[in-house]
Amino acid sequence: MRVPAILLHVALTAALPFLFLGAVGRVKAWWAGRRGAPLLQPAFDSWKELRKGAVVSRSTSLIFVAAPVVSLASTLVTALVVPGFDHRAIVSFPGDFVLFAYLLGLGRFASLLGAMDTGSSFEGMGASREIFFSGLAEPGFFMIAASLAYASGASSFQEILGAFQRGGPSAYLPEALAASGLFIMLLVEGSRVPVDDPATHLELTMIHEVMVLDNSGPDLAFIQWASALKVYRFASLIAGVILPAHLPFGLSLLYFLALLAAQATAVGLVESWMARLRLTHVPQFIFLINVGGILLLFLALLGARG
Repeated sequence: MRVPAILLHVALTAALPFLFLGAVGRVKAWWAGRRGAPLLQPAFDSWKELRKGAVVSRSTSLIFVAAPVVSLASTLVTALVVPGFDHRAIVSFPGDFVLFAYLLGLGRFASLLGAMDTGSSFEGMGASREIFFSGLAEPGFFMIAASLAYASGASSFQEILGAFQRGGPSAYLPEALAASGLFIMLLVEGSRVPVDDPATHLELTMIHEVMVLDNSGPDLAFIQWASALKVYRFASLIAGVILPAHLPFGLSLLYFLALLAAQATAVGLVESWMARLRLTHVPQFIFLINVGGILLLFLALLGARG
């Protein structure tokens, strides 16, 4: 990847996560008949938190202080392997999608330790739900990635997406299944409706938000940024699956931004149309990722056999 493309990739990674969440909020406000907050309101909120002081309980340890930093750092590093609008990644190597999943897992593990370090029963309950639902979703992600790798004969994000974009009409169904599974992953990893509700204040039904009740100031800003980055990462992967190959530089960027805007609209409409699922029904919803992965694997094996 050339230096200008790398700089643009970094700039988009810094700005678009907050814009994505801001667009989701505007869609929800529009559906409810309200004007809504500015598109950059999530960035303003995080900036305000950065300028505040952090309140740290005396019952916590260094784990609580380090958890937000580790979570943000591990999520930022995923920018190296996820292809951008030009189907190119800053760093590409065989099996980089495994590193992507485990970097997100490292950030999640740090968040879980930080939540349990507080000794709060509510935060421990949220951590238990977080790890359970993420554990249900991860096999589906690996199945989707492995199926795409097997069908394309590639082994990295950049090569897999490039191969599928050159596959023609025969790749439309696998692309649709992969995009659908990744969209559910976006809702799960981003703690969005119908899996979780970021606007709720009921501790007994919260997942991600209850884990960060004791965080404040810069720590909370880091957590908010990491959460926005995770949503943006999966939205970028979905855009990469759909984005046609061999487009001119400017047109590819516009197409990429349009796909992100479409996904933000879709997330906003889902949160406007659907209520949060009961906790007992969330595993059934997440299992749809595994269903899509199984279908993708079947299509990959069928294509190889044919």
